[in-house]
Amino acid sequence: MARGEAKGRALGRGALGRRLRALAPVVVPVLLAIADAMLVNGLELDLEVGVSMLAAAALVLRRRFPLLVFLFTLPGLYIGYIWFAPMIGLYTLAVRRPGRVRLGICAVLLIAAHFFPYPISDFELTVYRENTLVLIDACVTSAAPIALGLLVRTRQELASRVEDLTRSLRREDRLLADRVKTTERARLAREMHDVVAHQVSLISLQAGAVQVSTEDAAARAGARTIRELSVRTLEELRHMVGVLRADGGEAAEAHRLAPQPDLAELPRLIEMSALDVTYEGGVVAGASGTKTVERAAFRTVQEALTNIRKHAPGARVRVRVDPVDGVDAVDAVRGEGSGRASGRASGRASGRAEGAGESRAAHGLRVEIRNGPPDAAATVPALPGGGHGLVGLRERAQSLGGTLEARHTSDGGFVVRAEFPYGAG
Repeated sequence: MARGEAKGRALGRGALGRRLRALAPVVVPVLLAIADAMLVNGLELDLEVGVSMLAAAALVLRRRFPLLVFLFTLPGLYIGYIWFAPMIGLYTLAVRRPGRVRLGICAVLLIAAHFFPYPISDFELTVYRENTLVLIDACVTSAAPIALGLLVRTRQELASRVEDLTRSLRREDRLLADRVKTTERARLAREMHDVVAHQVSLISLQAGAVQVSTEDAAARAGARTIRELSVRTLEELRHMVGVLRADGGEAAEAHRLAPQPDLAELPRLIEMSALDVTYEGGVVAGASGTKTVERAAFRTVQEALTNIRKHAPGARVRVRVDPVDGVDAVDAVRGEGSGRASGRASGRASGRAEGAGESRAAHGLRVEIRNGPPDAAATVPALPGGGHGLVGLRERAQSLGGTLEARHTSDGGFVVRAEFPYGAG
């Protein structure tokens, strides 16, 4: 029983069910009109049956030509005494063409076809009681389909207006949400500018003062690095504030104006990280892929080096950027042992001379940052951390169709490995 009901529901939702639902409004009125003609006039082929059948067949075109079809059904009512065909035709006319004059004239024609007998010579004017009953019956026969048709049309119009109102309300909700978002972005931009920019400017000024006043070469180099980092941070902050303040097309323009770091800037980033980093670059910056993928790789290395400075000071770091194909990407994301990793590293090192060619044929980009255990003698800096760095990196990788893995290693270190498919950004 349940299986039969399930099959019935599946049939109703299938192509056959949709076709039946589309044909039912066309076929059912025709069948009702044919049944009415057969019940009233019988099965013998004569003028009454022929006119009635033609009136029933005309209902097939009632939606396209409602007025002509209604006029074509009137002989069936006048000669064949059928009711369904002209009433259905008048109903369709009221739904499709609800003009008052048109409906009034058609109602009078239906009343006349119903009131006067066929042939007209059989009409007896003196039979007042019978004529009055027939006239009332004709008036009801014409008024009912008109009333029902106007009711259905009014309901359709109300449904359309409700749908328009719903769309309007949704559009207003979106506009309100955009306005709230714009206001919040402007507030965030003010906060970032007033707080962060002020503090970073002070850092830059202090570093510049140290660079000028000190005679120690190492101190001058450190102060110069701090100042360069401060200036770069202020520049990125300025563009970010512009993105937050912009709206609509201005946001896209501000996004294009924002700094777009790529793989070409990785050596400079590693140099300024103040860490013991070994960089293995198997991809030529800009040789393949998109700027979005290269920017994601840059941000991954940047965040990983920041975490190493916080949690593993003095650790040795290895940064590796390589092209990968589909098979290598799946194998690397699902994890492999350190032996397999070193084996692949040596294989790649032997073919690094062909890095540019490999990058052009690759399907993706792998970024791996691996650090050893921290130096026990190094001082752990008291840097604040919100714990959102790796979460943000994982979300960035997923948005580009890639993956990110972050885990501890057996030697007490940590590894961050991300893969980004080319063309995703």
